[in-house]
Amino acid sequence: MAKNYKIIKKNSQKQLIDNFIREFHKINRIKEKKGERLSFVLTGGKSPIKLYRSLSKSKTNWENVDFFWGDERYVSKNSQHSNYKLAKKNILNNLKINKKQLFSVNTVKPNLISSSKDYEKKIKKYFFRKKLKFDIILLGLGEDGHIASIFPGEIDKNNINVTKSVIRDDFERISLTLKTINNAKKIFLWLPTKKISRIFYDSFNNKKKPVSYINKRKIFVFSMLY
Repeated sequence: MAKNYKIIKKNSQKQLIDNFIREFHKINRIKEKKGERLSFVLTGGKSPIKLYRSLSKSKTNWENVDFFWGDERYVSKNSQHSNYKLAKKNILNNLKINKKQLFSVNTVKPNLISSSKDYEKKIKKYFFRKKLKFDIILLGLGEDGHIASIFPGEIDKNNINVTKSVIRDDFERISLTLKTINNAKKIFLWLPTKKISRIFYDSFNNKKKPVSYINKRKIFVFSMLY
């Protein structure tokens, strides 16, 4: 692994979660001292559920945090496949925050492209007159090496947009682009099982895998020992 990666390897998911929370709190405290808000991009899937539940019980100033989504399926927010619903259930409903802190993907738009453009517009408005750099982007990792909704064969590293629409056999999706992800100040890669940790180390230098294109100077890996 490259020397400029920061990697935390632990024997249990609980240890990983504890370390994640410490890093998150540290960044949020620094933002507070500067009088700045923290922009936090959530990931979907089942892998962050325990992390989200523990985060929701941790003591931090959640009123200083604004929430975004790295990707979303083009489904109703009430769908069991919605990343928004997963986050609401496992973290957001347990926090003392208001709706103005939630910058979710509008999937009620008439089509996928308009939904993607609407989300991009929302993000640009949030960063108005500032550089478009999320403070923390949380990413999971698929077994095929995909991140957010950037899949093998669809990496599109030259896409200069903030978001992109993605057509898959299972679901249409809206995703942050690789450029947006790599512009973040910190990228937290969440690998809470031995299996997915092995996939990461096997994929990270494989240019056919989207995870290999993550900015090496930004990444902070939370990985299980195996």
